[in-house]
Amino acid sequence: MKEVNNNLALEEVCYHPIGIIRSPFREPKDVPIQASAARGIRGTVEIFPEFEEGLKDIEGFSHLILVYHFHRARFRSLLVRPYMDENYHGVFATRAPARPNPIGISIVRLVKRRGNVLIVEDVDILDGTPLLDIKPYVPDFDHRDGVKTGWLEENVHKLPKAKDDGRFAK
Repeated sequence: MKEVNNNLALEEVCYHPIGIIRSPFREPKDVPIQASAARGIRGTVEIFPEFEEGLKDIEGFSHLILVYHFHRARFRSLLVRPYMDENYHGVFATRAPARPNPIGISIVRLVKRRGNVLIVEDVDILDGTPLLDIKPYVPDFDHRDGVKTGWLEENVHKLPKAKDDGRFAK
């Protein structure tokens, strides 16, 4: 347990994969850095058999939020130089994979389900990535008006050409 302010004790948090994400990307270098820049790239999500029942009714959703572990990222610093900028920013103001808790999220398009396997598109994830959770993408829940994008506002135009260059890999 770790003690934090006001003598509140936090227990260690431990997650176990529910499946594996498969993609054409074997190495971090050249992976699209966001799912919106990976349009049409197909992959699969293999759910472990003991979790297959949890996929009931998933076919009714066109898009899914995948929550996964950046298993090939190495945390080095709370300040990072992200892919689309030359300046350093706090890691929590970026989507860099090298983080104190290397958790990633991607919104993918569900093509179809075959038992415990989901065929998906718009995959920006390394092959063999451990899957922690799946949530349905619901625009009424997930869309926000009046969004500000901080330092990315001047850089988001670089997204279509931005690729992982390996800077955060183990």
